[in-house]
Amino acid sequence: MSLRDVLSDLAQSARARRPAETQSVIDAAIDALRASGITRSCLQVGEMAPDFALDAADGAVLSLEAMLRHGPAVIVFYRGGWCPYCDLTLRALDAIAPTLQEMGARLVGIAPQLPAAMRETSARHALRFPLLHDRDNRVARLFGLAFEMPGELVQLYRGLGIDLGAANGSPEWVLPLPATYIVGADGVVAEAFIDVDYTRRAEPADILATVERLAKERVA
Repeated sequence: MSLRDVLSDLAQSARARRPAETQSVIDAAIDALRASGITRSCLQVGEMAPDFALDAADGAVLSLEAMLRHGPAVIVFYRGGWCPYCDLTLRALDAIAPTLQEMGARLVGIAPQLPAAMRETSARHALRFPLLHDRDNRVARLFGLAFEMPGELVQLYRGLGIDLGAANGSPEWVLPLPATYIVGADGVVAEAFIDVDYTRRAEPADILATVERLAKERVA
């Protein structure tokens, strides 16, 4: 089963269980993001990716420049380990991590969540790629992905026991749009998947296809 199908099943199941007023708040927040035009104003295919250096969950520092020295980079922005859709996505990405490495690509996950929680997520799934701590969504802002959650959604999350202030070590309730960027060795964005609907993510098979294309272009 594809990641797309797995996430769709989870989304449909969650929607069926939620009270109508709860789903209305979530839908309104997604509609507002779509109307804001954020997906058009964020970093696009063909643009140069901004360099960055972030702390990995294991304490190492990793920069985009270092990742691109030997091949393309697959940069996955996710909301946090508390998000079940992110959790499933990280597991699906781990399944293709060895293949990406064989093709010379570097895969990383980026989220505003504190390193301790990232280490727990990484250990729980035995992830074979690094998770990077994006303090205050600094890199997400560079990519144009950061957005402030509306008040009604903040209250809803708090009611569900999700405290982003504590999870991210910040008083701001700001998240990145879940997004996947594939950056060529030249630093130019070769492919991007961005969606205001947090239940939708880039398909691993599509990521592999793009990295394979880049590898063939380098050889040619």
